[in-house]
Amino acid sequence: MELKDKIVVVTGAASGIGKAMAIRFAAEGAKQVICADLNLAGAEATASEINGIAFEVNVAREAEISGLIEKVEAEIGPIDLFCSNAGILTVGGMEVANEDWQRIWEVNVMAHVWAARHLVPRMIERGGGYLLNTASAAGLLNQVGSAPYGVTKHAAVGLAEWLALTHGDDGIKVSVLCPQAVRSEMTRGREDGVASMDGMLEPEPVAEACVRTIREETFLVLPHQEVLAYMRKKTENYDRWIGGMRKLNRQYGKLK
Repeated sequence: MELKDKIVVVTGAASGIGKAMAIRFAAEGAKQVICADLNLAGAEATASEINGIAFEVNVAREAEISGLIEKVEAEIGPIDLFCSNAGILTVGGMEVANEDWQRIWEVNVMAHVWAARHLVPRMIERGGGYLLNTASAAGLLNQVGSAPYGVTKHAAVGLAEWLALTHGDDGIKVSVLCPQAVRSEMTRGREDGVASMDGMLEPEPVAEACVRTIREETFLVLPHQEVLAYMRKKTENYDRWIGGMRKLNRQYGKLK
């Protein structure tokens, strides 16, 4: 899909990957880019750079996602591309409090579900559309030091796969973004963590990889090409891969 003259929604657009996406999509000639974020001032700042439109949205609430979709479609036009990009990190393992597990589940997984629930039927009715869901390399591999992040990002990848295999014949295109470390508020202070072993990317190359993938209409967006090799090693010998991950856990397992 070419982005020229398209209406695009990006959640988590106040900073990081979301901001870079919004700016890059506008540069491609998108008709309108809607910048949604819990941080309204940040969303407005991004929108002001690209003559976009800002919305305050808490993606952990279904009603706010459905309200965003309804308002955009009623007042601006049919959404061609919805980028469910907002995400959070919670460190720790089984000891993480239930409410923190619930919060990261809502943001990292259910926000994607709710966006699809309220938008896919509209897209199918008009002949198709595009979903770009931000997951993580943690959704393909795992996350040393954070069970909630690894688990929810796996679920996000699984949902994207399900949407692609279930609604591809309905004209719904799906891509899932799975980078390793990207410089953002989430990774601030974690520049030497396990996810940045292969280098920490700036958000702009990640947005560029998204544009290429959307143009080619392929599923995986892998700004860090090393991830594909890691995936192959994982599937070739699961036990050997887990052994390697245990070594990384001994070195990096205490995330801060």
